[in-house]
This record gives sequence, structure tokens and C-alpha cells, in this order.
Amino acid sequence: MKQTTNTDLNVRTNAVAEFAVEETGWRFDNSYARLPEPFYVRIAPVPVNAPRLVILNQALAKSLGLNFNILSGEDAAQLFAGNVLPQTAEPIAQAYAGHQFGSFTMLGDGRAILMGEHLTPSGGRLDVQFKGSGQTPFSRRGDGRAALGPMLREYIISEAMHALGIPSTRSLAVVTTGETVLRETPLPGAILTRVAASHIRVGTFEYAARLKDGMYVKTLSDYAIQRHYPELFETTNPYLALLQRVIDQQASLVARWLLVGFIHGVMNTDNMAISGETIDYGPCAFMDEYDPYTVFSSIDYQGRYGYHNQSRAAQWNLARFAETLLPLLDPVQEKALALAEEAVHAFSDIFQQYWLAGMRKKLGLLTEEAEDTELIEALLMCMHKHRADYTNTFRALTAEPLPGDDLFQDSAFAAWHTQWQARLARQSESKTSAYSVMRVHNPAILPRNHRVEAALTAASEHNDYKEMQRLLEVVTDPYADTPEYRKYRTPPSAAERVQQTFCGT
Repeated sequence: MKQTTNTDLNVRTNAVAEFAVEETGWRFDNSYARLPEPFYVRIAPVPVNAPRLVILNQALAKSLGLNFNILSGEDAAQLFAGNVLPQTAEPIAQAYAGHQFGSFTMLGDGRAILMGEHLTPSGGRLDVQFKGSGQTPFSRRGDGRAALGPMLREYIISEAMHALGIPSTRSLAVVTTGETVLRETPLPGAILTRVAASHIRVGTFEYAARLKDGMYVKTLSDYAIQRHYPELFETTNPYLALLQRVIDQQASLVARWLLVGFIHGVMNTDNMAISGETIDYGPCAFMDEYDPYTVFSSIDYQGRYGYHNQSRAAQWNLARFAETLLPLLDPVQEKALALAEEAVHAFSDIFQQYWLAGMRKKLGLLTEEAEDTELIEALLMCMHKHRADYTNTFRALTAEPLPGDDLFQDSAFAAWHTQWQARLARQSESKTSAYSVMRVHNPAILPRNHRVEAALTAASEHNDYKEMQRLLEVVTDPYADTPEYRKYRTPPSAAERVQQTFCGT
């Protein structure tokens, strides 16, 4: 058993020292910790005195080949607080940089510790990271801790995204620390355990590019290709192929966000994972009423990452990624720049193709016609005019008759509906088949902001997790349209409407 210690911390109690974490099935092989040390700092989580397990993702644990049923609640809390780690864990804080709202900053894991890379029974390699685990050399003036509400928020929304089929980091557990963190008010502290394909970000490449030795970008690139896209080594230019693959992955990801009305909130380069997973669920939110200019993030003063800007923000970030790879793309600078520009400029068309393909499925369009984009845009214009609920509108179109909402009584919508029905009739597939496709691409239930906030308030202020558990049950079954789930489909009243979401740091 390896006990995590910092030199100025007390030795753990015998009860914790006897904690049998090895029997749970951890299989760590920590390849990132074998990179040159400028990429990380070896450091253990800062222990907490009174951890308590509040939620554990048993389904995820099972898929990872882990069995936490053999642990008591107290022992599980010690594990997920980082007080005790498996023998093969090699805790590190990763170094990276990032453009935050357009401004470059040297960053790093200021409140996170990577426990290691777990090898799953299916042969996967996944990072296991603590978030809120105490100060690191990258904390700057931060306390390195996290409040309970934002950690539960990430748990709920990341699991909902996974259920929607959108690539995402996932949440394994949340523990309370028994300590208070000071933000605008004193809040209960917590630690989230996050699972990810990796935590290699565009910002990691930006960090490598700022190091004096130019070989660091090549070292990181080779590692990233080997870990995520090893088949690219067989191409004539693996580094160009890496750039093109990451561009494709991000175009697909952002299109999927928009298709369900998701708004990330902090699309900084340090929050863009080269694996193509959604990472960092700070001030994110799902849109209720359709408005392409919707912004929720309390720190996004200019709407840089608003709904209508998400694809442009992604392309801007990818241009920063391309800049870090220039020395590897071609030894001739002009040729390297031309290759990078061509790849980044292709993003818009790739994104549009993914978005259009997704919208066709949402409307049951099983073939392709040149006028499909106009048909889709006409519906969105009607929805915007009436501030129609984004999720409920698309779900309502999957069945007949339509409800009596204002949108569906509008003459412009009636004209659109006639055109759409004619479009469906031109397909060889039946309308029943089209509606079936629509029902599996239009969720009935999302983690609506007011429901999330209500669950977090109950948990944080009243130590009541019943609403959170119920919300998790519902949002991880997003295509079910059952009577008992009906209240979770209902848009917020004026009093319930959430206007802003917050970062939590």
C-alpha cells in the first residue's frame, strides 16, 4: 500500500493505512509521467480530514473493471479524497498554457492531480484525475480546492453528455472534504474524480511550444499520436495528419453540442482536448428557448463563446494548435504555413457537413437534397421568432398531432410544415421510419438549468441528494418520453429561469 504524503503532513491513521485499495482492480501504467519533467510536477493530493462519499458511478466503475463494492463508505471516501492511493499510482500535476478569452497565459493543474492512467479490461487507457485536491505549484494564488456545487454540476452534465452519445470526460465519484472553501460566500468543499481519454489539450501544445528546446513539441506530438491515433504514423506526414484529425474531431464535437443546444461557456484553448472529448463543465448550460445569441457564462462578457460563436471559437483555437506544429509540418516555413492554413480553413466546411448531417437526422431527412439547409434555417427562424423551446420543439415534430404552442399556430410555421412534409414524402422510406429516426436523434430530456440548480441547492445547502439522484436517473435516459419524466421536460417559469452560470473557481 502506498500512502500519499507531503513532507509537512501528518502520517495517515492505521485505519486508512490498512485500506485495501489494491483489491479494487486498479491497473495503472503511467505513460505521461515518463515524458520529460517540464510537462508535469510530481506531487500528491493534499489530504483532507473528514471526507465523505456522496456519489459513486457504479456503472462507470464496472466498465473500468473496478469493484468498489468491497470497500466501506469510509474507505471509498479516503480513496476518492486522495488520502490513500494505489501502489502503482504516480500522482502528478500537469503543466499547460492556454489562450483564455483570447489572451495567452501560462497555466497548469492548479487544483487537479492526475492519479495515473488506468488500463481497462477492453484494452483502453484512461486518465483518472482528482479535481479540487489541493494546491500545486500551478495554483498561483488559488486554494486548489473546489466547492461541492460545481463538482456535482460536472458530474450531472458529463454523465448526461455521455448518455447523449457526445464524447465527454466522465465522472466517477464525488466526496465532500469536511472543509469550507471561500468563494463569494463560504461553501462546502468537495473533490471530483474525473475519467478522460487523456488531459492533453491544445494548451499543452502551446506550453510545449513556449519551452526553449524545440524538441518538446515533437516529443508531445509523438506521444499524442501514439496514445490516441497510432495509425497516423503510417501516413507520409504524421504531424499534418494529427492536425487534420484533431480538426475533424473538434468539428464533429462542436456540431454535436449545437444539435442539442449545449453551450460550453469557456472554450479556451486549455479546455480543448485533442482526444475530441468535451472537457471542463464550468459555466456551461443547455439552451431552453432557441436564441442563437444565447450566452450563459458569467465571465463571457462579450459573448465570445455564445451559442452562435462556438464553431468560430473552435476554429480559432485550432489555428493556435496549428501554430505549435509549424516546425513539424515542413522544414520550409512557407510550406508549413500553407499546410496549416489549408487544414484550419477546412474546418468550416467539415463542421457544416457534420451539423447538416445531424440536423437532417433531427428532421427525419434520410436522403440529401440541395435545399435542405434552407429548410432547416427556416424552421430555426420560426423558433427564434417565437422563442420556442429548442428541445421540446424538435421532440414535438416526431409525432402527430402537434401541440397547440404558439409556434405551431404561426402561418410561417404552417408553410414550413407543408414544405417539410412534402420533403419527407419524396423519400422512399415511410414517414413512420423518418419519425423513428427522429426519436433517436431528438432527446426528450436534458439537464435543464433550473433543474440542475435545484438539485445542487438541495445538496449543497440541505445535504439532500434525492433530487440529484432522480435528475441523474432521468438525464442518463434522455430519449425516454414517459409520463413520470414529464416534469423534467417542462421549460422553466419566469421565476425559475437561470440567466447565468458560474465557473466555480
